[in-house]
Amino acid sequence: MNKVTIIGSINLDTNLRVERMVKPGETIHAKEHYSAAGGKGANQAVAAARSGCLTSFIGAVGNDAPGSEMLNLLKQEKIDISGITTVNNESTGQAFISVDDQGQNSITIYAGANYDVNVKDIEQKSELIASSDFVIAQFETPVDATIRGFEIAHANGVRTILNPAPAMAKIPVELLKLTDMIAPNETEAETITGVHVTDEASARQAAAKLHELGVKAVIITIGSKGAFYDFNGQSELVPAFKVKAVDTTAAGDTFIGAMASLLKPDFSNLPEAIVFANKASSLTVQRYGAQPSIPYKKEILQVQ
Repeated sequence: MNKVTIIGSINLDTNLRVERMVKPGETIHAKEHYSAAGGKGANQAVAAARSGCLTSFIGAVGNDAPGSEMLNLLKQEKIDISGITTVNNESTGQAFISVDDQGQNSITIYAGANYDVNVKDIEQKSELIASSDFVIAQFETPVDATIRGFEIAHANGVRTILNPAPAMAKIPVELLKLTDMIAPNETEAETITGVHVTDEASARQAAAKLHELGVKAVIITIGSKGAFYDFNGQSELVPAFKVKAVDTTAAGDTFIGAMASLLKPDFSNLPEAIVFANKASSLTVQRYGAQPSIPYKKEILQVQ
């Protein structure tokens, strides 16, 4: 069983189902409204836990009702929340998500307490990081805290996985030097490398540029086409499982968490882990909401 520590965000998601995305200056009616637990970090933690990982979390919530609700939900997933700080005078992070009839989403985030995660918080949980197989982070919490977390990880032989989302055009060099694997989607890969990723050939070009930045293992998810990997001289586009998508929210997060549950620290079984992650994501996109859509291991194993 892999032990994974997530450094990341925790949000309360407000979801709207719409026929199509709203245009500037336009008012439209939503078909459905509901709330769910979210945040890229929390989504990835839930995906890892449901896929069989021993999962810990480092992050922050506000001293409010949504914060208490998010903590309770993470505890229900048997995630170690001892690294989550409750911040006074700040609200828990929130995301406002519109999902159209094609299953595509548009997301606006208010960071709230997520931006209070700091280097001190990370250092106080250094033993948690040091005892992990993988440390995973995104860009919904301060980068300096992530850098410190990855420093501690590397000092203790722990592998680091960076999901560079939301996209950042210029990722700090010191963070990239500490990143063992980078896992953007096609849009994020383009923001970082300037390569418009649409297929295996363009993904290969983007991966080459990511290698030039110092990252040895690259995975680029390309929506319904699958996931491209390039590591140690081996590369391949692993096809996605063909399903009818109704909501792509948390699909990428599910991929990351599920992959980490199966991946070996030397990445030697990367293709196998990607297939497992693709299966997990194929289930997520057939359901609404972020964390409510994330499957359990027994469901993933049944996907053919």
